[in-house]
Amino acid sequence: MSPRGMRFDESDVRIRPNKRGSRPRTKIRPAHEDAIPAVVTAVDRGRWRTTAEPGTPQERQVTAMRARELGRSPVVPGDVVGIVGDTSGAEGSLARIVRIEPRTSFLRRSADDDDTTERPLVANADLMVMVTALADPEPRGGMIDRCLVAAYVAGVDTLLCLTKADLRDPKGFLQQYAPLGVDHVVTHRGEDGGIVGLEALREKLAGRTSVLIGHSGVGKSTLLNALIPGAGRATGVVNDVTGRGRHTSSSALALQLPGESGWVIDTPGVRSFGLGHVSPEELLEAFGDLAPLAEACPRGCTHTADAPDCALDGAVERGEAGPAGPARLASYRRLDEALRRNDPWEA
Repeated sequence: MSPRGMRFDESDVRIRPNKRGSRPRTKIRPAHEDAIPAVVTAVDRGRWRTTAEPGTPQERQVTAMRARELGRSPVVPGDVVGIVGDTSGAEGSLARIVRIEPRTSFLRRSADDDDTTERPLVANADLMVMVTALADPEPRGGMIDRCLVAAYVAGVDTLLCLTKADLRDPKGFLQQYAPLGVDHVVTHRGEDGGIVGLEALREKLAGRTSVLIGHSGVGKSTLLNALIPGAGRATGVVNDVTGRGRHTSSSALALQLPGESGWVIDTPGVRSFGLGHVSPEELLEAFGDLAPLAEACPRGCTHTADAPDCALDGAVERGEAGPAGPARLASYRRLDEALRRNDPWEA
């Protein structure tokens, strides 16, 4: 009983009304059926540059932001997306990316082998072009091996592009990858300043979505500027002390080849290509010249140098892996050890 002698029950309890209304919350999102298709070409500080309605008379460049409902889903160059809002492409306009279409491939890497955090590079590429110089800077097969592994895991075809062939004969270097059947092109500067081998490269890229990957200073930007006049990718020189190139491209950029015959995605020059997201089993499968030989190994074989009865050693000694077998086996074991021990190793 209250101090004033009055009785109360549950029906006398006052309920404070909900300031946000009584309508229940819903997770149903709008379908955005009016979204316009676009290809993401670059990412810059929270803004995505896209080519809207590519391949049509209405093709235009549109800047967009990521809609809240996408959360933290990565949106990378090569992604096909749906955009709404102000899609006019006018200066100062800003559209919204509301949908990411299913990807045919998703190329990733990690910062180091002990870092399992995946760093998405590009989406929907069907060809990885591994650009390496034959000299200045010196070629490093470890980088190519890592790219081959990443491409295998992503389901992407590969092309080896050797530059500066006027400085060194490519024959010896190509022998390392002959057992894998890796396609290749060879380029160098001609006496007239043009690039010899450029047309052969152009034919390989026609009708495809290609991603160019390589160390700084190997000539990626030079090739891109020659393939796509007006691309304006900065070129640099190799440091005389370290033998490495300076980063001239700071972000990935997707560009259409002339005649709308394909897309080329240029990536920033990298000094290491981490494979922390790759399992040891996937690594062995990526070495197509060694994986069949490992089938003769005893069950549970780790294929390391000290593994008892590992069939790889004998097969390589007998030349079953080709003339590059010893170098390929050493490269595989070096990568395998880094992945198993989470020990960072720079290609």
